[in-house]
Amino acid sequence: MAYPHPRCYRLWLGAAIACCVLLSTPAFAIDPIPSPAAQQTPPALSPQCDVPAADIAAPAPLPNVTKVLAEHGTLHILAIGSASSAGLGSTAGVKSYPVQISDILESALKGVNVEIANRGVGGEVAQTSADRIRSEVALMKPDLVLWQLGTNDALSRVDPDQFTDVVKTTIEWLRDSGIDVVLVGLQYTSRFAKDESYDAIRQALQKIATDEKVLYVRRYDAMKFIAQTRANLHLMANDNFHLSDLGNQCMAEHVARAMIANLFVKRFRPNPN
Repeated sequence: MAYPHPRCYRLWLGAAIACCVLLSTPAFAIDPIPSPAAQQTPPALSPQCDVPAADIAAPAPLPNVTKVLAEHGTLHILAIGSASSAGLGSTAGVKSYPVQISDILESALKGVNVEIANRGVGGEVAQTSADRIRSEVALMKPDLVLWQLGTNDALSRVDPDQFTDVVKTTIEWLRDSGIDVVLVGLQYTSRFAKDESYDAIRQALQKIATDEKVLYVRRYDAMKFIAQTRANLHLMANDNFHLSDLGNQCMAEHVARAMIANLFVKRFRPNPN
């Protein structure tokens, strides 16, 4: 067996070591998630509400919520939006989706107290909600805002650019106030599946979430998956517009699972070295 010249061998060895060092040094350092509660496994979805993870939400950090959980404090959530938040369409005695979320979160995040203020108002567009968000935040100082929006803007033919400006401005104001945001999108219904305004607002919401790097619950995608794969299940009430009892349940499960799963999303910061 022929061996390389000692000088060539030293050059080769040095290059190999340098290469290994570069490959083993991360471009970013990871801030660990400090909360024991955040290490809990997200609860399983019920069989009737089960959908692929990609149809629920894309990863996005919830830094303020993670901080609150790390301090073992009470998690204060403001739920705001229109009919879905208010619980219109469900039968008497059925819990609205924000109340169900509170139950799921407290069960999954052991030892954490969750307080949700439901401020849903039927028929509300994003601009009206945005105005109310500012006053509600001043009153209750939440850690997180659950903002269900888009449907009434689409049906009212609100310009997508105007809608985008309102939502982005509000998200940035909340972020500056140290408050996390979860956007909950439009419901899927065959009544408006081919409506251009409906689709335009839905696409606008997706882009807002991507641009602002906030958690966006893809309610339309999740409901559409269930409608196409389990025709015997009815997520909509008889008017084919408001949520049924099962629709409220699935919405709560999907939003809660998205929140819990995204407590695992690590925040990256540039490596100072």
